[in-house]
Amino acid sequence: MGPGTGVRRPRSAGTPGDRRADAERNLLEAAVAAAAVAARGADAADRDGRLAPGTVAALTDAGFHRLFVPPGWGGVGGSFATWVTAVAAVGEGCASAAWVAAVFAGFGRLAGFLPHEGQRGVWGKDPDVRLVGAVAPGGRATPVPGGWLLSGTWQYVSGAAFSDWALLAGHVPDGGDGHVRFFAVPRDGYEVVATWSAPGMRGTGSDTLRIGEAYVAEELSFPGRLAAGGGSPARRPPAVPSGAVTPLGFVAPALGAATGALAAWAERLGGAAAAGREPTDAVRVALARSTAEVDAARLLLDRAAATADRGCATPADALRNARDAALATDLIVTAVSRQYRLLGTGGQSEPRFQRPWRDITTAAGHALLAFDTAGRAYADELITSPRTPHVVRRESRSQRA
Repeated sequence: MGPGTGVRRPRSAGTPGDRRADAERNLLEAAVAAAAVAARGADAADRDGRLAPGTVAALTDAGFHRLFVPPGWGGVGGSFATWVTAVAAVGEGCASAAWVAAVFAGFGRLAGFLPHEGQRGVWGKDPDVRLVGAVAPGGRATPVPGGWLLSGTWQYVSGAAFSDWALLAGHVPDGGDGHVRFFAVPRDGYEVVATWSAPGMRGTGSDTLRIGEAYVAEELSFPGRLAAGGGSPARRPPAVPSGAVTPLGFVAPALGAATGALAAWAERLGGAAAAGREPTDAVRVALARSTAEVDAARLLLDRAAATADRGCATPADALRNARDAALATDLIVTAVSRQYRLLGTGGQSEPRFQRPWRDITTAAGHALLAFDTAGRAYADELITSPRTPHVVRRESRSQRA
């Protein structure tokens, strides 16, 4: 049954492609229902510093955990486009829930780089195990016969309280595997320490994991260069560097939160107009500009997800994805900050406006969403590779569709 409520849709007949498409459609539909559950628990999650168990169960039953799990283990082997769209849908109800959903799915993708026996250890009994983790090395691993001894501390592990496994980056002795490996550790191998305290995204429960010393078998580990370079996990397409897709999962919750907040603003203005308090022209123009900025951010993420689903053919593809995720973040922050400023004191005190503003502002502080860093890397590629501008400009209409 898995760790959710036990609700499962019937497995469809047909080809693997048909079953995958059905599963992705089901997830997109279920994400809307999960958003409603998350919205009902959003105030409590913001207060308590973690999601309600019912919200986590709704994310599980929607299928976020299995989206990137290889089909051989009962997963979907799904698309980045579905990931972004479904996460954003949940974000309209609660940005923290959407962030955790993105993490659950995203670390399921990374676990696909484990050797076959390691995948069996994680998913052999259930494709819906809750995977969390940290991509920033927070500990050290010492090689021992048959595996590694891992120890250390990893901060900002979202959804940690509900995890079954953690996938953790750790330093290895000089000269081995590019100095960083990922290690899959079951729940009884680590301690969750409550450390998360931020003005926004409070419900993510992004606490600290601590390991005194844990033995990790060789098959439950893989070199970090596989994920960084877009090696070939058991999904499609074969070559997608993590830097081209990881930022998308961090922007999608903010996109959903902004969409919901602007819809609520339009509703509020409509109520005021019906009561004879017509919004000023300046407010109307501000609403139009903010919604246009969020629409533009969505288009950037859609293109980035489509690029990843085709497989990043050039270094510029991956770097453009990171650039676009950072720019989309800036557009979202600008749009919602404008809205929040114009709401006035009364509107700013309403949770439906204040919480998304806090959540989006906090999410935008993630290192992977800094435009200066992403933009500089993309510009360097354009400058140093004479073929890159031509490749970017001649993207076909069929690719853009």
